[in-house]
Amino acid sequence: MDVGVIGVGVMGRNHARVYSELKGVDSVTVFDLNTAAAENVAEGIGAECASSMGEMLQSVDCVSMAVPTPYHFATAKEVLNAGVNMLIEKPVCLTAAEGDELIKIIPDDLVVGVGHIERFNPIINEIKRIVRDPLYIEIKRHNPASARVTGSSVLEDLMIHDIDLIENVFTGDMGCEIVGCSGSFDIFSGLFESNGTTISLSASRKSSKKIRSIYIEEEDYTIEGDFMSRDVYIHRKPEHYSIDDDRYVQENIVEKVMVNKLEPLKVELSEFVDCVRTGKPFPVTPKQGNNNLRICEELKERCRI
Repeated sequence: MDVGVIGVGVMGRNHARVYSELKGVDSVTVFDLNTAAAENVAEGIGAECASSMGEMLQSVDCVSMAVPTPYHFATAKEVLNAGVNMLIEKPVCLTAAEGDELIKIIPDDLVVGVGHIERFNPIINEIKRIVRDPLYIEIKRHNPASARVTGSSVLEDLMIHDIDLIENVFTGDMGCEIVGCSGSFDIFSGLFESNGTTISLSASRKSSKKIRSIYIEEEDYTIEGDFMSRDVYIHRKPEHYSIDDDRYVQENIVEKVMVNKLEPLKVELSEFVDCVRTGKPFPVTPKQGNNNLRICEELKERCRI
């Protein structure tokens, strides 16, 4: 299969690298308005460098689109008009209104997905397998400041990943209701509720420590996961209590879950290539991606960001 990557910024470079490592990919072509950057990426992985997007779209079966968010809608339309399957890096568009327009013009015979990478993090399948009846879910996604992010709030940049998880993995058809929120352009927290489960999300671009964590409480056990190390722990109650020197002591049993350490991006792109080959839908649909964006917009409106 011949694949292309449009845009060779940080994410585009990673997409190109991973495609070049996949067994099912025959060739990789990259394109960027910055020709020197595209040539540099192509040389580093043994890929082709297209002189125009039109040239690329004539020679590939599918593309990853990793251009800046304001250009998602126009670029995606050009890809669709060329009849090429496409994975759009999140968010699907700059606004949910643009996303609505894009969804209307996607042909039924094309595979179009949205790159919400955490959906493919190996810890998610493991945690989903363990969770039964969550009482409380907390996800933290905190970053130091990054010069590469411009124009998007911390909601579209970071929290949208976790909105996708709570909407499409941990609550399913129930969805979530926004209970409250607070924050600014770079720091935000949101409180949600779904069928009796309280859900807390926080995201920051002002942290001195990079945090990617998930914490879930159930009646009989607590689950902790780290998106970066891909470690998952279960804390169980053995109902062993004692008084030690007038202190209350509760002893828990801690289990470490065996998790496959595969790179999430490699899992995601392998799935995309397989979907293109077989014609099955990509797990993260444009409709889901646009709903995630719509929730971000509602949170921003509530907090007047």
